[in-house]
Amino acid sequence: MKDPDLIIKITVLAVYVGILFLIGILASRRIKGMSDYYVGGKNMGFWAVAFSARATGESGWLLIGLTGMGAIAGYSGYWVVVGELLGVFISWQFMAKRFKKRSDTFKAITIPDYLESHFKSTTHTLRTIAASVLAVFIVIYVASQIDVTGVAFESMLGIDYKLGALIGFFIVLAYIFIGGFVAAVWSDLFQGLLMFFGLVLLPIVVWFSMDQGAGVTAGLNAIDPTLTQIMGRSSDGWMNLATILGLSMIGLGFLGSPQVYVRFMSIKSEAEIDKGKWVAMIFTLLTDAAAVTIGILARIYFTSEGQDPEAVLGNNGQDVLSMITETFLPTLLVAIFVAIVLSAIMSTIDSLLILASSALTRDFYQKIFRPDIKDESLTKLSRAATITMAFTALIIAIILNYVSPDRQVFWVIIFGWSGIAATFCPVIILTLFWKGYSERGAIASMVAGFLSVIVFNFVLKELPVYGEYFVALDVLAPSFAIAMIVGVVISKIYPPRPEAIKAIEEIDAEKKKK
Repeated sequence: MKDPDLIIKITVLAVYVGILFLIGILASRRIKGMSDYYVGGKNMGFWAVAFSARATGESGWLLIGLTGMGAIAGYSGYWVVVGELLGVFISWQFMAKRFKKRSDTFKAITIPDYLESHFKSTTHTLRTIAASVLAVFIVIYVASQIDVTGVAFESMLGIDYKLGALIGFFIVLAYIFIGGFVAAVWSDLFQGLLMFFGLVLLPIVVWFSMDQGAGVTAGLNAIDPTLTQIMGRSSDGWMNLATILGLSMIGLGFLGSPQVYVRFMSIKSEAEIDKGKWVAMIFTLLTDAAAVTIGILARIYFTSEGQDPEAVLGNNGQDVLSMITETFLPTLLVAIFVAIVLSAIMSTIDSLLILASSALTRDFYQKIFRPDIKDESLTKLSRAATITMAFTALIIAIILNYVSPDRQVFWVIIFGWSGIAATFCPVIILTLFWKGYSERGAIASMVAGFLSVIVFNFVLKELPVYGEYFVALDVLAPSFAIAMIVGVVISKIYPPRPEAIKAIEEIDAEKKKK
């Protein structure tokens, strides 16, 4: 890389970081209590919430992971788009308003708040389990995002992995520390806009800059005919089914993941949800489809028949974005794309750290041990918890780089995403749509989802004969199903408290009157 090019890229990054810090400073003026710090005082607009929810849900996985997946998988990679679009639609159309109504009625500002109020809990067991699982999987998830930061700096700027991970880590930690949830949402809006326009425009630019020849399908067929098989690349039908389910069921994570649903708590009214739905849908469709398309175009341009794509495009295609931007864009736009990649990563890390901080300080420490603690003291404690968990995640990311140098960014991030989703999504769904769901059922669902993710990832994937099918299926869909089934069975054995059912019926009756 030429020195002038590096200077341009660093200058653009400095401007980007400066904007983030300005957002953090402006947001800090709105922090007057814990509700402001954790959910923006429940007064956020639909544009900010929609972009924040999508940017948080996508992360560096979208730009580094999904582009690489498109290059390796070909047309079958579009199943991710189908799954994510369906998940976002169901979440905003059928779940968001119910969740907003109930969380407002309960005066909940965290997911454990919502759950404890919903079940009229008389103990702190459910809150403790929820807060503990959140803290564990969020640290893992944040570690995977820091890992992607290092990969992005190394592939796009030529900066050492460890230094890149440290730079990204300190940037996001600083502006969260200053502005809390408001800073996270406002910065997500800014970063989401960068992600949207960058991803949507890049494949158009690349397509018109390439020798288009006979087209995309012919180009893929010339390399490997299986790349154009939308139903999967294997001759084994069961393997293709497992692959399709593994890719499309990623969208299940949008049906109740705390880092996404806390955004529904923060939106100013239910009416704003109807507007935000279309913003979220369009964002998901265009950005996800663009990411897969970028990978496919890179596969056509950079590889030929018989070539190992991983040798050319990096481990599991994770160098695709850096290669295609360096090839087709001028230095200034490459620098902007580096900022876009960081935007995707930072928008997820900030939300996760605030969520984990709330789990430890409010849901665990304040609600169980120190209900008398003042907001000012709790805010300081929250910031200390944020720093502690962030450093823990940084250490895990560095260890991950040494222990597993051949890791695939796409699936490492999905593991953290799946752990949170399998633990919480079935619980949120059942609380919203089934009055017969009990607190014991919810506890059983959370434990089953948590353990299933670990068993599927570290045990069943290693089976000698069937392990490859579990690799293709991945962990989210089966863990999600097990958590749902276990929750229903235990709730049938141990029904909910009458007072909990009555409270939900009153909320639903009030909603029907309106």
